[in-house]
Amino acid sequence: MGFDPSIVKAICFDVDGTLSDTDDQWVSRYSGVLKPVSFLFPNRRPQDFVRWAVMVSESPANMVYHLLDRFNLDDDVARIYNFLSQHGKDHSPANFWMVEGVRDLLENLHSKYPMAVVSARGASTFRFLDQFALTPFFKTIVISDTCQYTKPYPDPVLWAAGKMGVTPQNCLMVGDTCVDIKAGKAAGAQTAGVLCGFGKEKELRRSGADLIINHTAELASYL
Repeated sequence: MGFDPSIVKAICFDVDGTLSDTDDQWVSRYSGVLKPVSFLFPNRRPQDFVRWAVMVSESPANMVYHLLDRFNLDDDVARIYNFLSQHGKDHSPANFWMVEGVRDLLENLHSKYPMAVVSARGASTFRFLDQFALTPFFKTIVISDTCQYTKPYPDPVLWAAGKMGVTPQNCLMVGDTCVDIKAGKAAGAQTAGVLCGFGKEKELRRSGADLIINHTAELASYL
């Protein structure tokens, strides 16, 4: 069964790779680190290697999140991460990047659907939303320690649906990785995989995505 826009009453968005241009930001950051040894890379372009490394590392990272959830360690790790983020040497806010067209998309959808953020990250989610003044677009924000289990478990999507006053079956979970798709499907929601982040079309389809789009900003044209 394909994507059915007629039953979508609310939308849940992942952040990294979906609203936040995390992969390009990481590629830019670590390419700069490798610039002094760029002669080691084909065509003196460390960017190609870094992009490959970022993509390859995402699946193991998501597996770690899954295992932490399984053994009830995710809350402890999230608290440690948030403490280090807030008490590190650099107290300035992170300079996040936003996926092109996301603000226009959210402004377009805001009057039509209740929306939620469903992220496996912690405090950095709020810092991203605050940097671009996106918080008012969302009825609820679910982060790593909101529920007992985070993605790929269905709990965050179920929580968001309840806060938005809709059934999970009337939600659309939008994300760029298999973790997002699996969480949405487990909750009974429809799912949309975006290709502007970490995920690949083949693996998103294998995870059960009902819709695949090239870019988050294109979502409005399917609703």
